[in-house]
Parts: sequence; structure tokens; C-alpha cells
Amino acid sequence: MYEFINLTCLSGLIAGAVVLRRARYRPLWVFLLVPVLILLTVSGRWLYANAAPVMPALQSYWLPIHVSVVSLGSGVFLVAGVASILFLVRTSRLGEPTGEGALAGMVRRLPDAQTLDGIAYRTTIFAFPVFGFGVIFGAIWAEEAWGRYWGWDPKETVSFVAWVVYAAYLHARSTAGWRDRKAAWINVAGFVAMVFNLFFVNLVTVGLHSYAGVG
Repeated sequence: MYEFINLTCLSGLIAGAVVLRRARYRPLWVFLLVPVLILLTVSGRWLYANAAPVMPALQSYWLPIHVSVVSLGSGVFLVAGVASILFLVRTSRLGEPTGEGALAGMVRRLPDAQTLDGIAYRTTIFAFPVFGFGVIFGAIWAEEAWGRYWGWDPKETVSFVAWVVYAAYLHARSTAGWRDRKAAWINVAGFVAMVFNLFFVNLVTVGLHSYAGVG
């Protein structure tokens, strides 16, 4: 889990470097770095575990493939989640020209709502199929390891739910033409599901994916 979080953060930073390369996007880096630093602190302080022999089910070439692809999708979803949250803030009362105070002034220095919405949409378009392929690779690996493609393990279930939520966001955003707060809330819901899957499912629930030891 420690390595997965680090790889996810790296993927998010690389995605940020690509998407936020323009000078007018530089204020967004602060809001991307905050969750990255929190994740790295939590993983380094509480989730690091000494190396141990890998259990037989994990001794497969699918391990680096599945983990790398899922972490890439998760990292890009992190950028999308931050963009959608900032969109909601930008379109709130804090983003209105009449807003007063230091916080309102900081919000008004963000890119406009349309730009934030576009960043969230483009990054979700990329992350959605990547994460989906990661889940598919995991299913193929599960068939080799446990003799079934899908067993509704807590990790599998929440991953599928998150993927469906993101599918609903893309459908609402592209087909239904939602470019407002409703679509952003759907994207944030998908991001919350990803965070829930990362921490609660890994550390609290019992299932085949409860591999991470906590040092």
C-alpha cells in the first residue's frame, strides 16, 4: 500500500505537469500538492512496512501491470478531483466579484470556472479507460490466482462503483450536456469513492485485497 500510494502521487504529479504546464494554471499547483503531501505523509508515517516474502497469489507478472495501471488511473483521477472541487468553490459565493476577505480574493485568483471544468473533464476522460483496464487486468489475474474473474470482494466492489460513478459523470458531461455544479458533484463523488477504496477498504474491511501491513 505504501508503494501504491507513492506511485499514485507520482502519477498525479506527472499528470499535473502535463495539464497545468501553462503559466495561468500555476495557482492550481498549490491545491494539487496539498493532497499529494498529505498522502505521502500518511503513507510514510503509518503505512510503511518492511519487505517480506510475497504470498503465492501475488507471484505473477500481472502484479506490476495491474498495480501500475491502476495507480496511473488513480493519480490522474486525483487531478480531476481537485479540479472539480475547485470548480465548486469557484462557482460558489466565494467566487463572486462581491465576495470579501482573503479567502474570496484567493478564490478569484483561480482560473475561471470553465477552465476548471475543462481540466476535470479532460483528465477524467484519460483516467477512466486507464483505470478500467487496470480493473480488467486485475480480473484476469484473479482468474489465474483464485479461479474466478470476479468475486465481489470489497476492493472489487468499490472499484466498480467508483468506475460507474465516473461513467455517469462522463455521460452527464458529454451526452446530457451538464457543465455545471451537478456534473462536478458527480466527479467529486467518484473521487470520494476512490479515497474510500484506498483507505477504508484496504485497512478496515477483510478481503482478498487486504495485503498491506501497517508498520
